[in-house]
Amino acid sequence: MFRYLLAWVAMLGIAVANGALRQATFAKGMTELRAHQLSTFLGSVLISLFIWLVIRAWPPPSGRQALRIGGVWLVLTIAFEFFMGLVLAHKPLAEVLHDYNLLAGRVWVLFLIWLTLAPWVFFRLRGPS
Repeated sequence: MFRYLLAWVAMLGIAVANGALRQATFAKGMTELRAHQLSTFLGSVLISLFIWLVIRAWPPPSGRQALRIGGVWLVLTIAFEFFMGLVLAHKPLAEVLHDYNLLAGRVWVLFLIWLTLAPWVFFRLRGPS
């Protein structure tokens, strides 16, 4: 499992780079909601490519293990988001939870669902070894 934890740290780097790209470029020319949506989509594509490479390089032994990897990544991501928002940025809980409101057009939850399922999907797509 250690290698998948290292992969999550690398995904964190991809996410930070995606956020920096957002702020430096397209966030200036569109609403915050559209920038959030575009950034979430772009980050999903980049992280999907990375997860695909990880699963090809280090295939889990089973579909169950692939789901476990996704679950660990989900917990780490949510814990990181809440730590960054509540502890480091001193944001109120309502503000941290704002990105989880799918009905308001916030698509972050869709990314979290994909992050959880992606290792299993790519494990299944790679077929028999």
